[in-house]
Amino acid sequence: MVLERRGSLRALAAEVPRVAATALGKRGFGEAQLITQWDAVMGAELAAKLVPDRLTFPRGERSLGTLRLRVASAYAIEAQHLEPVIIERLNGFFGYRAVARIVLVQGLPVSAASVAPHPRPLSAAEQGRLDQRVAAVPEGELREALRGLGAAVIGSKRA
Repeated sequence: MVLERRGSLRALAAEVPRVAATALGKRGFGEAQLITQWDAVMGAELAAKLVPDRLTFPRGERSLGTLRLRVASAYAIEAQHLEPVIIERLNGFFGYRAVARIVLVQGLPVSAASVAPHPRPLSAAEQGRLDQRVAAVPEGELREALRGLGAAVIGSKRA
């Protein structure tokens, strides 16, 4: 892919659809805005439980497609009942009847934030060793960031 030079600064949001079009086009998402604006299209509650996976159209058409959505297993039944609402929101976003049906695939990828373990508090000896390790770093944001990282790594190990 060849990027053309532009003489001025442009907002990243304005360039994402053009840059991502090739990769997303292979998954049927010629319209990158669906991915980038998924939260706005579905609403925060639905967007957290549904993730678009692939959009396919009948051969030679760009309407009446099938959208495959990944969904959390516990939410699959409710998502099935909400199919007309989901299709209406999607078609409202596209501005024409782009999606005619939805296929739900269970197994929503879990975000790292929901799985991240909470580190245990460090013992006095562990805190002392950590402070010795970061003592060579000048006082400031970097030292505090390293101290926080070290506490998370040491605290995630068993005592």
